[in-house]
Amino acid sequence: MTGPARLVVLVSGSGTNLQALLDACADDAYGARVVAVGADRDGIEGLERAERAGVPTFVRRVKDFSSRDEWDRATAEAVAGFEPDLVVLAGFMKLVGQEFHDRFGGRVVNTHPALSPSFPGMRGPADALEYGVKVTGCTLFVVDDGVDTGPIVAQRAVEVDEADTVDSLHERIKAAEREMLVDAVGRMAREGFTVEGRAVRFGRVR
Repeated sequence: MTGPARLVVLVSGSGTNLQALLDACADDAYGARVVAVGADRDGIEGLERAERAGVPTFVRRVKDFSSRDEWDRATAEAVAGFEPDLVVLAGFMKLVGQEFHDRFGGRVVNTHPALSPSFPGMRGPADALEYGVKVTGCTLFVVDDGVDTGPIVAQRAVEVDEADTVDSLHERIKAAEREMLVDAVGRMAREGFTVEGRAVRFGRVR
């Protein structure tokens, strides 16, 4: 790979993780640039962040397609048009399907607001708080066909305070998540990475 790694970022909401990546990519030494931002919804702040940064955007809404498979195929086609080295799901609230996996398998990463394999699914911070753990955190993983089950790229720990609410805990997890995402994606871009079974290793195969 010559030049900075090409990132396509998919978002569904405010795009705070996207903004962290855009800010990091402003430094040439980071080794990556966001070449497109896609979304499954119109009118979201994530798209506006991309537009303010001069990054091309596209929207593929599930309801505009006759089936989930058609949506998945259209989303994969749109992403492929930007020739990404890495696809980052940054708060993207849809599960990608088989077509997407076939096109980009091993090159798609996502974050989860818990220390995988604990507390998968949408309620990671709430489940951690209800369970009474003293430490939770966030995980970056290579997407597979499960829910938050892919090989782990990076993790950050976040201590749980006795006074925490779900919202206060989630805010601290999100801050750690942004740092973890920027650090790990930068390393993946600059150093390369390999996935062997459940092991993700930085560095290119020699």
